[in-house]
Amino acid sequence: MSWNPALDPHCPTGDEVDRIETVIIPRARDIGGFEVRRALPAARRQMVGPFIFFDQMGPAEFLTGQGIDVRPHPHIGLATVTYLFRGALHHRDSLGTSMEITPGAVNWMIAGSGITHSERTGAAERARPEKSLFGIQTWVALPEAAEDAAARFEHQPREALPVVDAEGKSVRMILGTAYGARAPVKTFSEMFYADAQLDAGAALPMPDEHEDRAVYVLSGTVEVAGERFEAGRMMVFRPGDRITLRATEPARLMLLGGETLGGPRHIWWNFVASSRERIEAAKQAWREGDWQHGRFRLPPGDDAEFVPLPER
Repeated sequence: MSWNPALDPHCPTGDEVDRIETVIIPRARDIGGFEVRRALPAARRQMVGPFIFFDQMGPAEFLTGQGIDVRPHPHIGLATVTYLFRGALHHRDSLGTSMEITPGAVNWMIAGSGITHSERTGAAERARPEKSLFGIQTWVALPEAAEDAAARFEHQPREALPVVDAEGKSVRMILGTAYGARAPVKTFSEMFYADAQLDAGAALPMPDEHEDRAVYVLSGTVEVAGERFEAGRMMVFRPGDRITLRATEPARLMLLGGETLGGPRHIWWNFVASSRERIEAAKQAWREGDWQHGRFRLPPGDDAEFVPLPER
């Protein structure tokens, strides 16, 4: 069983809806004219499987010359995926990676013991007269055995991701395994993360081979056991229950979950770890700012600035 507690006492009831363990309404916040909606971590649910962070970015529109500038900042103890539906971002990291993130591609950045990266709107994208950005950023907490692993980066283009099509639905595997398909990215634990599009009336069973499972409604409306859930809702399901989602109108969903970790994780700023000591050591290393000889380096080509350590 999952170590995560039974969570929200206000989730819907009646018939089979008690199979939904938690309903999460993401918190919206503005970061300089750009809205993000955070579903994980939530006050009463830290993780779904190994997924510890889930942000919807946008959709947002930008004028010529405008864009996103996420300055270099550090991570430990996690792996990240920025998955885009529209727009583009340029990723640079301390390994020397320089990669354009485009819709449908997977850029899997494993922080391990430490990595620094930036994400910015590239020059060509910024020069366009009108542009939009819409996507999901997730963090996957690493098992304890991998927390101190060397950082690495893996890119998989959209064309490399397996797609399962059947009866009015299409599921693109981003990470892990589900519906008999396996994404090419190498992960540290069993998980699934998928982009699903459903026609009106189409039914999609949730994968039942994974312990923790959740769905985020990106657009449209879906029905679970007679209860309808609109865009901007994450439903977390009880382990072992058979769950089927039915689209009451065309819908796009993000499916996620997998094997639970051996215990909870501490999360502070951009650091995730199984112990507070690891967090404190990372804080001290970033505070010292020894980019030549210390634990963290700045990304080549984007080393003129960085995000300072928060005061608290």
